[in-house]
Amino acid sequence: MRKSTIRRTCAALAAVTSLALAATACGGTTKEDVKNEGGSAAAAGKADPNAETKKGLTVGFLPKQVNNPYFTVADKGGEKALKELGSSYKEVGTSSGTDTAGQVSYVNTLTQQQVDAIAVSAQDPGALCTALKQAMKNDIKVVTYDSDTNPECRNAFISQASADDIGRTQVQQMAEQIGNKGEIAILSAAQTATNQNAWIEIMKDELKDPKYKDIKLVKVAYGDDDAQKSFQQTQGLLQEYPDLKGIISPTTVGIKAAAQYLSGSKYKGKVRLSGLGTPNDMRKYVKNGTVEAFELWDPAKLGELAARTAVALSSGQITGKEGETFKAGGLGEYTIGKDGVINLGKPTVFTAENIDQFKF
Repeated sequence: MRKSTIRRTCAALAAVTSLALAATACGGTTKEDVKNEGGSAAAAGKADPNAETKKGLTVGFLPKQVNNPYFTVADKGGEKALKELGSSYKEVGTSSGTDTAGQVSYVNTLTQQQVDAIAVSAQDPGALCTALKQAMKNDIKVVTYDSDTNPECRNAFISQASADDIGRTQVQQMAEQIGNKGEIAILSAAQTATNQNAWIEIMKDELKDPKYKDIKLVKVAYGDDDAQKSFQQTQGLLQEYPDLKGIISPTTVGIKAAAQYLSGSKYKGKVRLSGLGTPNDMRKYVKNGTVEAFELWDPAKLGELAARTAVALSSGQITGKEGETFKAGGLGEYTIGKDGVINLGKPTVFTAENIDQFKF
């Protein structure tokens, strides 16, 4: 076989029992468990940037939520890149953005199937760690994208942009739209989402600047990346805070649901909305005056970079250590940063003037 035989109890159990039992037996991870296991995900040995790119690999993509338009675009970018590289793509995942036990089950399944690499957008930073460490012990490379795990639980993380850039620019956009004065709220995804929480902390830090002294963050609400719940949370925010001037929603599902609510309400054009969305989702809300500006990176490029990183790891061209560089096809050359983080690039701001230039 291409890989060593799976030896650990967790994988053996998963192979002979139902996925539910495997998840129960092997997926009960706490932060204390992860801390006690210790270790680093970076592979031992030295990277060879000139190593030949391996073909015939299988990379399993595990998005935070299947059938989510954002992840559909991202994963298709990964699929296209793998085809160009002569390797195979497969996607698995849960229909809920908060089913961490389901994500653990799918990691165990991919480990049993002995894929060469796993690209996962984690619903929780610690819940997947035991399963992902098991995968790495079986010579499976692990790349996180969009939402990270704890650093020791993967080889590299593909970040949409720097958390600092995303968090601060969203506050800056909102401040400009409301004239630097008034109450604002944040409509996030799940309370455990690593990326969302990192951005929100930076937003709060940005708001400490004296120039925002007249802006008050009144609440952080959570829509769990569910359209109906996000719609209801938007309605609830406006009922609870009748003087609300703006909502920042750093999630594509949340911003679309909020825009849908605002566009059909008396708040259209009065309560500002910004955050992270796809041009295709937000086009009509920009054109009808509900939304002035929002931002995002190209999710297809995010998925492509995740795929190319997975192949580079599997080929031995990188190990995930800080300072290593590699070529990612037409995306250019990337350098791995601290804790194995690779930044895709700066986000793009979309407005009525440029939104029709983008088709994703």
